[in-house]
Amino acid sequence: MTPEFDDDEIFFADEDPEGASTPERGTWKLLVVDDEELIHNATRIALEGYRFEDRGLLLLSAYNGREARDLLAAHPDIAIVLLDVVMESDDAGLKLARYIRETLDNQLMQIVLRTGQPGAAPEKQVIAQYDINDYREKTELTELRLFTTITTALRAHRNLLRIEKNRKGLELIIASTGQLFADQRLRNFTAGVLTQLQSVLNLEEGSLLAQISGFAATSERGGLQVLAGTGDFQAYVGRPLEQVVSPDIRRSIDEALRLQRSIFTENAYIGYFLTENRSVNLLYLHGCRELDSLEKDLIRTFSSNIAIAFDKVFLTQEIYDTQREVIETLGSIVESRSNETANHVRRVAEFSSLLAQKAGIGERQVNLLKQAAFMHDVGKIGVPDGVLNKPGKLDDEEYAQVKNHTSLGHAILKNSKRDILQTAAIVAQQHHERWDGNGYPLGLAGEDIHIYGRIIALADVFDALINERVYRAALPLPEVIAILREGRGTQFDPHLTDIFLNHIDEFVELNEIWAD
Repeated sequence: MTPEFDDDEIFFADEDPEGASTPERGTWKLLVVDDEELIHNATRIALEGYRFEDRGLLLLSAYNGREARDLLAAHPDIAIVLLDVVMESDDAGLKLARYIRETLDNQLMQIVLRTGQPGAAPEKQVIAQYDINDYREKTELTELRLFTTITTALRAHRNLLRIEKNRKGLELIIASTGQLFADQRLRNFTAGVLTQLQSVLNLEEGSLLAQISGFAATSERGGLQVLAGTGDFQAYVGRPLEQVVSPDIRRSIDEALRLQRSIFTENAYIGYFLTENRSVNLLYLHGCRELDSLEKDLIRTFSSNIAIAFDKVFLTQEIYDTQREVIETLGSIVESRSNETANHVRRVAEFSSLLAQKAGIGERQVNLLKQAAFMHDVGKIGVPDGVLNKPGKLDDEEYAQVKNHTSLGHAILKNSKRDILQTAAIVAQQHHERWDGNGYPLGLAGEDIHIYGRIIALADVFDALINERVYRAALPLPEVIAILREGRGTQFDPHLTDIFLNHIDEFVELNEIWAD
């Protein structure tokens, strides 16, 4: 009759010709270290068909300390070592036990000392001096006693694995949460959530969790939009959720939305996060059938941090959007004082952003420059209307007043500690500097002019040439290109000029999109 233990699912299974459990769940590895062939054979026969928690035993054999060390190196996930004391030397087994604990620093492996010569290694002395888990004389290890010893050792090993996995998971949660909080852009944040959650769960090499697919979605424009995806859902980014998920997935998501909480289904996890501004955010992971209770707890713990992070991201996004709107509005108001073009600052911002991307200055710098570009002419607030809107040629005094807008703009913005306004201070001051050093107000030359100033200078002149101004009509594109080419290396950065002219069609298209 097969003995069964409901609490740990231990039983002797029918003979398996492969000597192992299903490939999906793997095996427990048992290393027998003994110089007697009879001991190896007897152990194998006694444990034939043994299973613990639906996993069989894989028996490995070593006949001395050297062979054992080689197997320990090849199989660091060995669960139990049945270890003889006296082999090639009287203390070979004790040396191996110390090697496992101290040199390999392996505290998860269960070491069961088996000796046929108890006098050579007295139990009290061995237990006191060596970090072993059990001590048995070979004569007392009957089939039933061996079953009990192995089961007790595997239970202890399993519990240690769970503790270690939980520790690693919590460490990864702490580390990954810090990384997530570092990037406050919603799309990047949600992509990071998926990546970090898979890292938290994928704690064991070869884990089934590596096969998990998932996506993150948020409520936008009256529906749920996919912001990030992995695995099977990687191609869905940017699309409405209802267009890309199956009816089964949709039903699971609808259930989470109805309950307004995170849920586990048979094979998926749906994380539900409601921010303070009532925005609904979803995290979907498919392929969770094999998750154990610990892994589910790690998901819940991680998700509780994500709920807090979502609120912070949306608050940061709201602050950023408000700041952007204020800057854009202020830039437009300043520009409206002149009789130039209504969308001038918008176009300069778009031109600058595109040129910065083509120049490869980095995503964060591109975003800063695009916002700061709205303030490049903020100093015009100090130029009299009569001078600013004069249709004819300016005299020297009037021209000096116009030129002063660069210094005035810098003075207005320079004391701010905000990155956007610091960037705006640079472009306000330097967007009329020239590559040859004949610009104003500082007379900077070459790369002494900040890259922001060089980009805005080119974008500003292009917009002035290709659009109508109070003092002249818009110039035809061939003439604009000729002027930019003529200014290459004198007025403009030659490298940036080449990039601009190589992509002139894209800049013309932007100009048409934001036409007055």
